Amino acid sequence: MASPQHSRILRIGLVQDGRILEERHLRQPGDFTVGQDPKNSLVLPLPDLPASFPVFEYRANQYNLVFNEGMQGRVNLGSSDVDFQTLRTQGMAMERGDQFVLPLQESARGLVELDKDLRLLFQFITPPPESEKPQLPPDLQGGSWRTMDRMFFGILAASLLIHFSGAAIIIASETPPEPELELDQLDDRFARVFLPPPKPEEPKKQAADTAQAEAPEEKKPKENDSDDKPAETASKPANAEEAAARKAEVAKKVASKGLLKILGSSGGGGGGGAFADVLGSGTGGRDIAAALEGAGGVGVATEASVGNSGPRGGDSGKVTGIGDLGTQGGGKVDLGAKKEVEVSGRVTSSAPEVESSEVDRDALARYVKSRLRSIQGCYEKELKRNPNLKGKVLVRFSIRPTGRTGEIEIEENTLGSDAVASCIRAVIRGWVFPFKPDDDVSVAYPFVFSPAG
Repeated sequence: MASPQHSRILRIGLVQDGRILEERHLRQPGDFTVGQDPKNSLVLPLPDLPASFPVFEYRANQYNLVFNEGMQGRVNLGSSDVDFQTLRTQGMAMERGDQFVLPLQESARGLVELDKDLRLLFQFITPPPESEKPQLPPDLQGGSWRTMDRMFFGILAASLLIHFSGAAIIIASETPPEPELELDQLDDRFARVFLPPPKPEEPKKQAADTAQAEAPEEKKPKENDSDDKPAETASKPANAEEAAARKAEVAKKVASKGLLKILGSSGGGGGGGAFADVLGSGTGGRDIAAALEGAGGVGVATEASVGNSGPRGGDSGKVTGIGDLGTQGGGKVDLGAKKEVEVSGRVTSSAPEVESSEVDRDALARYVKSRLRSIQGCYEKELKRNPNLKGKVLVRFSIRPTGRTGEIEIEENTLGSDAVASCIRAVIRGWVFPFKPDDDVSVAYPFVFSPAG
């Protein structure tokens, strides 16, 4: 047989503005807590309550009502209703720290005000069957109208009334007539679209084609005749006097052009001009036609051919052939082949700066020194253009976990040559280091360049 304390269970309902928000039946005895903590029996975001507050606690087979000084409410103890203030002042509730505890009998019922509009109603009832839905008292049960937000319903009804009224007015009203526009009232862009361009007059074109076809073909003059006749007319002089005048005019024009002008000019004091200076006295002051008279052609002079007629000039001499000219005079002149000037430079490297102990500094220096020849090649290529090129280049690069080179930057370049810096960057990008760090390691490596001479 069940004990008297377990014959009835605690029923709790959450009410706001007369509407039931939630209802609980504590079939298993235990504490009932409220607050903002998700582990509470009823989660309520109320700033005045702590994270978890036990409104009803189950101790020694009995429920106790727990409240503090800030909470308001009342309890019916069978004969009358007593509020929380009376329970605190008359000592009917036991004080426990900042809380007050009131043991509840199975006939007790009441309410606890958690907020201005939020309340907890409680009472002890006989446990209903599991299949039966819990029912609240008729005075606390709410209908559709009581649970509806009346302000929202009013706004919704007014909005629907306005929209449907406007739609009914639009449907009932007549469609206004659209006035027809004249062509002169249309905008220019519409006029260009609607009005096609005028078609060309085809009858006139056909009449012109017919007249052109019926016209007799005119005899076209031959091009050869038109070109040859004026040429023949222009080339043939009319008489002997005109031919002599034309020849004199041509001779005058030719005498003022090129070498003939120089040869025909008068000298300083000899009176024979350039012809006398060039041809000498052997021509006897004759003109160029007389001087060149009897020339039978052009040939290569030999010692035999020149010697038969004797040397020209007033003195005796020996004729020298072309072969003799090649062996007389100074020694042989050796032009030689074009040789490229050899330029060499020196490259020295200081100790690198390594930001991680995973890369051995000495091993890295030995690895780079074994490849300084390629760095030196970048320097010597530009040293041929600028023999005074010297300075320091500080390269910062990173070594990736794979051993390959990551980002490469030129932090310092006192050489002033971007070509050398670009070549060094390309050379370092192809290196594969014998290190496998866990993360990218930054290295600063200085190179000093100077001419070898």
